Amino acid sequence: MAVEAHAETTHEASATGLDNRKVGMWTFLGSECLFFGALISTFLLYRNRVLEGTTAPEDVYDIPYTSVSSFVLLMSSLTMVLALHAIQRGDHRQLRVWLVATALLGSVFVGGQVFEFTEFIEHGFTLRSSPAGSAFFMLTGFHGAHVTIGVLMLLSLAYISALGRLPQEQSLKVELVGLYWHFVDIVWIVIFTVVYLIP
Repeated sequence: MAVEAHAETTHEASATGLDNRKVGMWTFLGSECLFFGALISTFLLYRNRVLEGTTAPEDVYDIPYTSVSSFVLLMSSLTMVLALHAIQRGDHRQLRVWLVATALLGSVFVGGQVFEFTEFIEHGFTLRSSPAGSAFFMLTGFHGAHVTIGVLMLLSLAYISALGRLPQEQSLKVELVGLYWHFVDIVWIVIFTVVYLIP
């Protein structure tokens, strides 16, 4: 068992001196930057293209509501940091508490986004109503999907920890999920600013 655990925790470092898994995650996040950059650029190109007689995006935005939802997501970055700190000091109970807290905050954000989408659709601003609607729902929808994937990863880590299969030596797993989670939060700051705040 000791040999097995040692094999799991030893990974070759890349030329940068970093663990290959961390380099892989940074590479993946770099490609995600390009992906979201393309979606944001598309939104900026089409945001004012509204068909005559259809609802414009700025007519349905609820900035205070979205601001609260954004704050909830940003607070989840703090709980993610606390989760990583907990496993690094070997506190597995606190690790699970903060992982679940982060997942819950992410779920609240996604739930808020679904509610917001429902309100927009009721007011006639839909994926098919105009090019602006298509660009908006594609951008924010894909971000919501990324948050949902992050929530599933967090709950998976909490479950693995509860089974006793996430020792302190494997804290990099939590760190990698943390990198993904912080990326999703940063992307939302950009999306919120571009979509809701810049006229």
